[in-house]
Amino acid sequence: MAFACFSRTLSSSTFASQVAPLLQGGAAPTPASVAPSAPTPKPVAPVVVAPPAPAPAKAEASALTALALLQREGRLIDFLQEDVAAFSDAEIGAAARVVHAGSRKVLAQYVTLEPVLKEPDGATVTVRAGFDAQRIRLTGNIAGQPPFRGTLKHHGWFATETRFPVVSETLDPRVLAPAEIEL
Repeated sequence: MAFACFSRTLSSSTFASQVAPLLQGGAAPTPASVAPSAPTPKPVAPVVVAPPAPAPAKAEASALTALALLQREGRLIDFLQEDVAAFSDAEIGAAARVVHAGSRKVLAQYVTLEPVLKEPDGATVTVRAGFDAQRIRLTGNIAGQPPFRGTLKHHGWFATETRFPVVSETLDPRVLAPAEIEL
């Protein structure tokens, strides 16, 4: 609406004289009190805009904000949405370096991580009775009762601290990356 008013103000002195009192806190003059100095343009049909969808819940907004950060710094969404089957391994590797560097930067800035288990991958570990099933997932041939002995396939990750920014209620967190138009 602001751009339409700006454009119309430049092209119609009648419209400009009607808007001027509004800018100074007064009421707009009635059409009869304004002397026409240019032909009145034909009314333009209003653009019908659907009401915005409801904003996502706070938890969703936080997750979407994290995804937007990964997109902004590492172009993660662009990379994942691309069909890489037609690209050479060298081209994919070059793109992966950009995604890796940017995503790693976001991770380091907003999350402090520690491994769930301190042993290196491939080490033999013992899982005692009463283990936390959220932190340790058993795979393979599971029989009997703990303690279990097995090979550590992945040490896991645990977030010890998060520092994500507060999501402003005036922004739509569903916009993960705005469209960019170069003029």
